[in-house]
Amino acid sequence: MSLTPEEIDEINLLAQFNLANTHEGLKIHQQQAATNVVAAAERLFSRGLITMDDGGYLTGSGLEAAEHAQSLLTVLRSQ
Repeated sequence: MSLTPEEIDEINLLAQFNLANTHEGLKIHQQQAATNVVAAAERLFSRGLITMDDGGYLTGSGLEAAEHAQSLLTVLRSQ
């Protein structure tokens, strides 16, 4: 099973959330951000993982997904 470019964009966006502070969100500036980042945020919002279509905060499900994504990246980047 391979990841699609869209899934990679979504994982990259989830990896940017600060898990140490759930009151810290992201803001995607739709006029300045790459179109794939804007689209990834919209997809995550439509799935109920983030609170706004331009970023916002992680929902409960989003927090769980971001934890998994960041854990995977930690394992892959370990020596």
